[in-house]
Amino acid sequence: MRNMSFSLTTHQYLARTKDVTRRLGWWFLKPGEIVNGVEKAMGLRKGQKIVRLGQHRIVSTHAEPLNAITRNECRREGFPGMPPEQFVDMFCRHNRCTPETIINRIEFQHVGASRHPRKNI
Repeated sequence: MRNMSFSLTTHQYLARTKDVTRRLGWWFLKPGEIVNGVEKAMGLRKGQKIVRLGQHRIVSTHAEPLNAITRNECRREGFPGMPPEQFVDMFCRHNRCTPETIINRIEFQHVGASRHPRKNI
């Protein structure tokens, strides 16, 4: 099973206020797939283990420009008070892209109970 990192939105993932994520990749995902949500998947230091947050089932994926995000979509990303322009700016800073970049909008459903953020797999 694949691990998808939620390092910038760990709190939102655990609180289940996030059911959409935008990625520059993950084009291979198909509806119905189950994915592990993890705190951090890459760049772990020697001895560090992956911290599993929970699992989610992919509902849908589609390509769209990053700057097409709406206020409602910001809420679904886990940022209810953030205006779309601020979300785009944050995403671009963290992912080194432009507002016009085509991203993968991934909608998902949480499966089962959330894990404690310090429980390792």
